[in-house]
Formats: sequence, structure tokens, C-alpha cells
Amino acid sequence: MISRNDPCWCGSGKKWKKCHFPQISFDQLKKEYLEKYQIILKTVEEIKKIKHSCKIASKILNILCTYAKEGVTTNELDILSKKLHKEENAIPAPLGYGNPPFPKSICTSLNEVICHGIPNDEPLQKGDILNVDVTSIVEGYYGDCSRMVKIGEVSEEKNRVIEASYECLMRAIEICKPDSKIYEIGNVIEEYAKKYRCSVVDQFVGHGIGLYFHEPPQIPHHYNNVDIPMTPGMVFTIEPMINIGVKEAVISKEDGWTARTKDLKPSAQWEHTILITDKGHEVLTL
Repeated sequence: MISRNDPCWCGSGKKWKKCHFPQISFDQLKKEYLEKYQIILKTVEEIKKIKHSCKIASKILNILCTYAKEGVTTNELDILSKKLHKEENAIPAPLGYGNPPFPKSICTSLNEVICHGIPNDEPLQKGDILNVDVTSIVEGYYGDCSRMVKIGEVSEEKNRVIEASYECLMRAIEICKPDSKIYEIGNVIEEYAKKYRCSVVDQFVGHGIGLYFHEPPQIPHHYNNVDIPMTPGMVFTIEPMINIGVKEAVISKEDGWTARTKDLKPSAQWEHTILITDKGHEVLTL
């Protein structure tokens, strides 16, 4: 049977999907993706509101990262986050989320912490690397982003893992367009991580977002076989967690959240919320 990417039967030289492939309406496609994959394709009006929430999340993240300096505690960042969310009439999505309920408004993951670090009263020190992760709810819609901060000069390993994680994210975003498959994201990330002599965490994934904090589809950052085609209206995060050492994470038994590298070597992560458009993609959290 002919597939969408095969040459069209008419001899035009175009792919079938670009030529005689039967066109379906957005409503039909939305219904198909919900029934087949449990994916909620977003309408024009929903996208407008998600873009606004992403803009707010990105704005708050930028301010927090600027404030993160030697001597500042991550609890101070959390207090500032709550203030900024209130000023923007936004709700910090992590606060009270999950089981056990997450106790803070942001995640602050330091050095060997891969993700879900809980803000505390320990001052940031020269040589630390810090991931700040912000998810904001504005008028019921979600925006999610994170980035790395270097506290003064850091080691070669920490610089390398920060650069690797950023490069993995940006290269993965580049391939996002209609008809690309979800697994291609993991392929790109794995290949670039190898170039930096780093490993890719496979215990955590990106995710659909917009109407809820976490929606289908899951977006694995490692090699996988998720062959769901991207299509306009899909909104999801890409957030590769890259380690200098082994890929395995160990979750704290004390708080049920903090995930550290098994070998306690540095980890880094960057995250954007992505929209698939008719022509390619749009990064909503720049």
C-alpha cells in the first residue's frame, strides 16, 4: 500500500501527501489524533492562549536566572517566583502538584541533580551549575521552560554537559515539522550527546502540554520507536536531560522528587515548549 511519503501515483514527482493524498479537515484530524493517540490538537484560539502562558513562563524564567548568583539561595528564587507569578496573574504549576505534593513553585536542580530539585536554604556557590524550571498557568493554559545557569567559572565537565544539553535541544527542535516522527527527536539527541561524550537520561520524558500540565504524547529523548507523526496543532515540550557520567537517575526516598545521577556526576537540562505548524515549528518559550 502506498504511504504518504511515497511518490504520487500520478507521476508528478511529488510525494503522495503533497499531491493526490485525500485532504481531511482539522476537526477530522483532531478527532483522529484524540482517538488513536489521546493527543489533543490545539485550536487557533487555544494556541493563542498557550502562547501567552509560554510568554509569561519565559519572562519569569529569565528574571529568575538573572537573579541566580553566588550567595543567593534557591529558596530566595522560589519566593521571587511566587511574587512574579502573582504580578502576572499566573499560577505556578509545580506548587502542590503530584504525590507527594511538590512543595515549591519552581524546580531548582543543582549540579548532580537531574530534575525536580526542591528549593532550599543552601546558598549558591561559585562553580555550581543550576537548572531553573518554570511552568506557569495563565487563564487555565500552561507554558513550560527551563534553562541552565553557571555560578561563576565552572569546570570543563560542567561546561561540556551544559553545552551538550543545549545543543541536543536545539538540534532536536530543528527536525520538528509535520510528518516527522516522535522517535526522530530521540535519535537526534542521542547522536549529539555521543559527540560530547555524554549520556541521555531515559527515565524522564518531554510531554504534551497546553490544556493540562502533562498530556500525551510522551517525548522520549533517547532511542525509541514512537512512530506518531507530528501534525499541526501539536504542542509539546522537549527537555533533554544529559549526564556527564552514567544515564541512570536515583530518586530521593526522603522527598520522593529529587532525581540525582547515580554516579553523582553533573547533569544539565534545557527545555522549550514547541508548536507544530503547517510549515514546520514555532518555539513558544523563547
